[in-house]
Amino acid sequence: MNYDEKIILKKVQLPYTFNDVEPVYLTEATMEQRAKKVLDLMKEDNFDSLVIYADKEHGSNFEYLTGFIPRFEEGLFVLKKTGQASFILGNENLKMSKYARLQGELYHYPLFSLPNQPMENEKSLDSILCDIDFSNNKKIGLIGWKMFTSTQYDNSAIFDIPHFIVEAVRNICTIEAEIVNAAYLFIGGGKGARTINNANEIAHYEYGANLSSTSMLKAMNAVEIGVKESYLGNLLNAEGQTNNVVTIAATGVRFEKANLYPTSKQLKLGDTLSLTTGYKGGLSSRAGFVVESAEQLPDNQRDYLEKVAIPYFKTVVFWLENIRIGMYGGEFYKMIEEVYPKEKYHWHLNPGHLVADEEWMSSPIYPSSKETLKSGMVFQIDIIPSITGYGGVSAEECIALADEELRNQINNEYPHLWGRIEKRRYYIQHELGINLPEHVIPLSNLVAYLRPFFLNKSATLTCVK
Repeated sequence: MNYDEKIILKKVQLPYTFNDVEPVYLTEATMEQRAKKVLDLMKEDNFDSLVIYADKEHGSNFEYLTGFIPRFEEGLFVLKKTGQASFILGNENLKMSKYARLQGELYHYPLFSLPNQPMENEKSLDSILCDIDFSNNKKIGLIGWKMFTSTQYDNSAIFDIPHFIVEAVRNICTIEAEIVNAAYLFIGGGKGARTINNANEIAHYEYGANLSSTSMLKAMNAVEIGVKESYLGNLLNAEGQTNNVVTIAATGVRFEKANLYPTSKQLKLGDTLSLTTGYKGGLSSRAGFVVESAEQLPDNQRDYLEKVAIPYFKTVVFWLENIRIGMYGGEFYKMIEEVYPKEKYHWHLNPGHLVADEEWMSSPIYPSSKETLKSGMVFQIDIIPSITGYGGVSAEECIALADEELRNQINNEYPHLWGRIEKRRYYIQHELGINLPEHVIPLSNLVAYLRPFFLNKSATLTCVK
């Protein structure tokens, strides 16, 4: 698409959605491949051991190797360069070690348990770590969930895990041992193990992208005057799955009394409306107005379509049509900045980021980034403008980059998934008028589907051919 090509609000068919899609489990081969990737990176960067922290909110790096998170409490997973593994778990996760996808020795540390729970078998963390034995280690990586990217500080020396754990590791190591934040081994765009997905992993994560977008369309189709936020919020949550973001169903003035969650507030004509839901592998987000036409917009926002929605949609289309395997993230950032200037539209985050078990893992797309966009990366289209005096706009969804080899693997190993991808591609190309490259595979059902006027349920923004 030429960025200046005409965009119109047009009546189209509703996107395809897919109900009763079963989750795809990660195979033993995938879990072995994951462990090998991490061990190879440890060898490459001379790590003797990794100490990986997790809690319910920050467990994705831990889960990448173990297959579970220590719900209710904290946990540690220790991996040595030899492949030897150890679990340090509290009361309510001791049983999980026998279900782990990567087996290791179990150590009970009741201080990881909830307040006032039994403290039987209590030992100091120092003594447990001594039993695991770091005596000959010269370089140890501590990993929480966050890879720091400060321009002012030594990022390797900033730790996002509880202080008492950092101190215990320091206490049992020799003075010469180097202890660093090694989260980049998992999520760094240049080499992180988790940034590239195989066919099995893409099938695993597509379940969440399909679920979030299917739920989003249900909620959008239920928008009516008088409907409560809580009703829409209930539609956004599906199949008993845990959300990886706070579910948003917010109309009118947001954050009253610092509230983040859907309430009993009813939708009114002319109100703004924000909807968001997310699961492992995918988030869907929409923002617009509870109106049927521009005439029902607030008087000072009658040009919302031309001023806000259409420029945003053009940028989403440009994003999809121009992202390429092999390009630098900084090159793509610059391209987006040129067609959608920050100075004018006031977006300030990365225009796209990586998705996995968490909604935002990391992003190779930032100014001057030399990180390469690669086949197997799963991206969320995430550009958030803020234009003074106007309501917001949003159409966040997930895609994967896949070269011919990966596309053929998905097609051969997961033909039902490939069938869903092909239907999504057809819709994007023939209903929305977007020239979607072959290497961009939509994992969500609503990629580029932007309905700015929620009460007009048959019209969306499209490209005029």
